[in-house]
Amino acid sequence: MPSPAKSLECTWAGVFPAVTTQFDPALEVDLPATRTVQAALLKDGVHGMIVLGTVGENNSLTAAEKRSVLQAAVAVAAGRVPVIAGVSELTTAAAVTFARDAAELGATGLMVLPAMVYVPTAAELEHHVRSVAAASPLPIMLYNNPPAYRVGFDLDTLARLADVPSIVAIKESSADSRRFTDVLNACGSRFTLFAGLDDLALEGLTLGARGWVSGLTNAFPQESLALHAAVRAGDLERARAIYRWFMPLLHLDAGHDLVQAIKLAEQCMGRGSERVRAPRLPLAGTRRDEVIRLVERAAATRHLIGS
Repeated sequence: MPSPAKSLECTWAGVFPAVTTQFDPALEVDLPATRTVQAALLKDGVHGMIVLGTVGENNSLTAAEKRSVLQAAVAVAAGRVPVIAGVSELTTAAAVTFARDAAELGATGLMVLPAMVYVPTAAELEHHVRSVAAASPLPIMLYNNPPAYRVGFDLDTLARLADVPSIVAIKESSADSRRFTDVLNACGSRFTLFAGLDDLALEGLTLGARGWVSGLTNAFPQESLALHAAVRAGDLERARAIYRWFMPLLHLDAGHDLVQAIKLAEQCMGRGSERVRAPRLPLAGTRRDEVIRLVERAAATRHLIGS
């Protein structure tokens, strides 16, 4: 890998929930409820927040709604933890505009996704990211999720992007635990790694990820924090016990209906509403029953891991 330009220092670490966006019964953005969800997670002790990610239903929101949700998170966090805004747009121009606005609204950083719908070549993906980085002074977390977005940041692309100082981290959601080691071998310490799939969190954290972008933290924050703390303390026996207890729920984060499942779990735990905006619909039938059973079983047995 060529010698990169001196990058911005990345201080992000720990458990960063991908925070939900709350809707009222008319499916308008419910800012008071969204702020309540954000504040509750901060009270629980999370180390940062990702807003306007997949779980935050970024692509179901208008431009104005995105900015209002980000403003709410910045106000709630009040500088206590990083607030990283998802950049998920149809075009590079729209992504550039949002990246500029996010900086003005007080975001701490950006989580940059490929442009939506269109599947880019490696060169087009690189151009998109460089354009967003050039538009904003904020540090950037790249979101690598080939199963969801049909394109990934391969190692050659990461090597080329190493000369962009503001790209400091990677959210790794490739569903392949080998990827953490491959990135570290190829790029050294250039990028801070975050585990991006809940049901690969322990593998990622033990293989060099500094943090975890988590969906199920919205419903079970204390257990998520306990898992991370156990890994940091080198107590792998405790980490494995928490992870095995948690795994049936963590698998929800890897399903196509992860947003609905996570919001239903959040509702079951009295922390939010299951309401989602179309084209998503709330879970129904046997799938809804299954998720409720998983949440109720976890809630009834959480005392066994002493979280």
